[in-house]
This record gives sequence, C-alpha cells and structure tokens, in this order.
Amino acid sequence: MTVFNEFEVWFFAGSQHLYGPKTLQQVEENAKEIASYFNQEANLPVKIVYKPTVTRPDEITSLCREANYNPKCIGLITWLHTFSPSKMWIEGLRILDKPLLQLHTQHNQTIPWNDIDMDFMNLNQTAHGGREFGFICARMKIPTSVATGYWKEQSLHKQISKWMRVSAAITAEQSMKVVRFGDNMREVAVTEGNKVFAQMQFGYSVNTHPVSELVDVVNAIAQSDVDNLVEEYEACYRFSEATQRNGSKRQNVIEAARIELGIKKFLQQGNFSAFTTTFEDLHGLKQLPGIAAQRLMQQGYGFGGEGDWKTSAFLRTIKFMAKGMERGTSFMEDYTYDFSASQELVMGAHMLEVCPSIAENKPLLDAQYLGIGGKEDPVRLIFQAKPGPSINASLIDMGNRFRLVTNTLETVEQPHALPKLPVACAIWKPLPNFRTSIEAWVASGAAHHSVYTQALDMEYFRLYAKLRNIELLVIDEDTKIEQFQKEIQWNDILYSK
Repeated sequence: MTVFNEFEVWFFAGSQHLYGPKTLQQVEENAKEIASYFNQEANLPVKIVYKPTVTRPDEITSLCREANYNPKCIGLITWLHTFSPSKMWIEGLRILDKPLLQLHTQHNQTIPWNDIDMDFMNLNQTAHGGREFGFICARMKIPTSVATGYWKEQSLHKQISKWMRVSAAITAEQSMKVVRFGDNMREVAVTEGNKVFAQMQFGYSVNTHPVSELVDVVNAIAQSDVDNLVEEYEACYRFSEATQRNGSKRQNVIEAARIELGIKKFLQQGNFSAFTTTFEDLHGLKQLPGIAAQRLMQQGYGFGGEGDWKTSAFLRTIKFMAKGMERGTSFMEDYTYDFSASQELVMGAHMLEVCPSIAENKPLLDAQYLGIGGKEDPVRLIFQAKPGPSINASLIDMGNRFRLVTNTLETVEQPHALPKLPVACAIWKPLPNFRTSIEAWVASGAAHHSVYTQALDMEYFRLYAKLRNIELLVIDEDTKIEQFQKEIQWNDILYSK
C-alpha cells in the first residue's frame, strides 16, 4: 500500500487545565501510548503522527491551521480523554478544512469496580468529553466521523482504516486532473454536468484535449516499446486464434498496444489521473481504445466511456480508496435483464471497457467487429466477474447538488456461456430484490454508467458522502420503494434552500 506512504494523520488528545499538571501528564502519556500502538500493531494504511495535548483555544486553532497547510496531513483524529469545554474548539473547527475523526475510546478497558474514585473519573472522561465535543460539531455542522470501541480492538482499527482510506482519496481527489478525449456522446443527458461546480465541490479539474493531440503521442511511440507490451500481453492473457502470431488480427493487437502506450504517456505527461473517450471522436485512431482503457483502469486510472467525466473521476477516487485490497473495481454499465421467474438477473458490461481487476479467471484477448465507431476491430479482454458481494455507485449532477446513488448487489456465477458476446461482463442480483432495486435506481435519476466495486463495503460510500457533504441515496436489503421515494422528496426540500 505504498500509495498511502506519502500521507499522515495527526492524533492528539483534548483536555483542559482544570485537572492540574498530574492529570495532564497522564493524558499525554496515554495518548502517546495509543498513537504508538496504532502505528505498530493496528495495521492502519496511513501513519499516525502524535501531536501534544491541546488545552486552550489558541493551541487548538494553531493546530488546525497547521494541519490545513500541511500537504501530508490528510486529517485529524482527536481523543477527548477528559472533558474539554467545546467553546474552546469553535475557532479551530471553523477554519479546519481537513477530515475530522473523534476517537471515542478509553485508556482502560474495564471499570476498576473496587478501586474507582474521583481521580479516576476526572481522568477517564471520554463518555463525558466526547458528548461535549459531539455537540459543538453538530452545532457547527462539522461532518465528523466517530470511531467507538476499545483502542486495542480490531473492530475499532477497521473503523479508523476506512476513514483513513476515504480521507486519503479525498485528498488525492482535490488535485486530480481529468482529460476528455472528445466530448460527451451527443444528445445524452446524464453524462453531462457542470465542470466548474464539480471542481468547487470535489477539487478536481476536467478539461478537453483534441484527439489529434493524443494521436500525435500514439504515433510517436517506439516500435520496440510496442513489441515489449505485446509480449506482456502474451504473458498475461489467453489469445484467440486470430490474435496469435501470424493470426488474421495480429496487427490489431499491435495497434492496440501502441494506443495503450500513447494514452498512458499522455496521461503521465499531463499528470492526469482519469480520462474519457468517445466512439464519436476517434479521429486518427485506428480503433476504439478497448484493452487500453481496461489495463489503465487496472493500474489505477479512472475511466468513463462516451465522455462520462463524472464516472471517470469517481472511479479513480474509489480505486484510490481500495489500493492494496484483494478484489477489484471497474467502470460498469447496466446492459440487459434476465426476467426468468426463478432468478431475475442483471447483466453488467460495456462495449469493451470493463476492468480486469474484477476477473474471475485469466482473460481472453481477442479482436472482433464493433459496429459503433466505424474503425478497425478493437482489441479487448473478455472475462466474467468473480462472484460475491458488490456495489454499484452512480454520481450525478442534479443542478443544485451532486447526488450519489448506491446499490448493494450479489454478483453470481455466470449461469450460461456467452459464445457470441465478446465482452467482459458481470451478472448480479440487485438487493433488496430485482423490482425494488430497479425502480429505486430509476426514480433517483442514477445513470446507466456506474462504478462497480467488490473491494469496498457501503461504509466507505457513507463516509465519502458525509465528508464531501453530498447527498447519498442507498438501495440495499432494507429498502422499501415507498420510503425511498419519500426520501427523494425530503432531500429535494432540504437542498432547495
């Protein structure tokens, strides 16, 4: 997980001078012990940096200001070891623009029933101080996360780890650059959006570069580099007969490799983390980028088809959160249904661009006809997704706000072979059931494009929406369509102000 090595989270305790120097010294020692334990034993993705206990308004404000301007700091964890009057925190919280987590724990695991006295009570007041801190955060509408439990418990470490991953992804998102090769697919509504509004909300910038600029980079790729990449393909994938050496589509493989190298070089030169393509603008490219988009997604880049820059950017963010996890994340599209009475299913796929990080088996590399785009037969990787719990997420622009819609899924084994469908796909049962899921997704306005992940659970999306202060609609095993539609109406009233 070296991607997180450049970051750090600051950890400090909050107290006050009322209890005297002996108590404050113990607070300091306990906080240092917890910080050290987190770094050495908790297997957290981001390093904890201990900061001295704060006891006065100027100390709190100074620490928050310092955190704002430190590029390595992705967030603050504060522990209200004792009671810390929250009016002291107002100015610091007012200026803080980094994610905040309240660690709601105690140094002792159990109450010392026979020995407890007022000294113990004055020192171990998380139950007391945490509520005071919670009030001021609620009063100031600070999107604070709370991790509750004994500090040596793995369940608590998992809460902190999720918050760290989301905070790191948000930090990376603020400097993200998205390049659009061509515009959005003509006449499509949901892939449009206000790019200035998005930059104000999320921090990333979205700009278009002519496909001709990309073509210049593609055409300048050295043949030796292309040959090396084709060898890499041969080591990683099964090849169809047509794409093998001396096969009828071998040249298509060579051109696909050249396109992949060209796109990657363009992204690296421009410091872009995500990109879009569109089949309506392929001027100078010999084929629609298929395997290029698939492999670059697997390397962590965001991608959106038909100019869908919102999905591209969000995919990059979710992939960043999931760095180092076992299962994958991909660009996806709800494509077609199976209405069989015994097992209603959704097939997710796209023309070409599904990330092999979700593949169950070694993908097949093939080049086949694609009527859309009007170019040579594009090369793509064909596979089926691993079965297991999954989530679809769609980020859409509602005009006055961004809405994030999520749906829990159960991806299943592909029930039948697909001998005539040359694309990667995932087959799933949406929760809570087929009808409720589809009706809720459509009612929310969520897009046909989505970010599909098997790596993250719903808590990551809840944290992201909270820290980003955006609307979240969740479709899961508890969803009732009537209540879901009411939630949409309530949110419309809330965000109309």
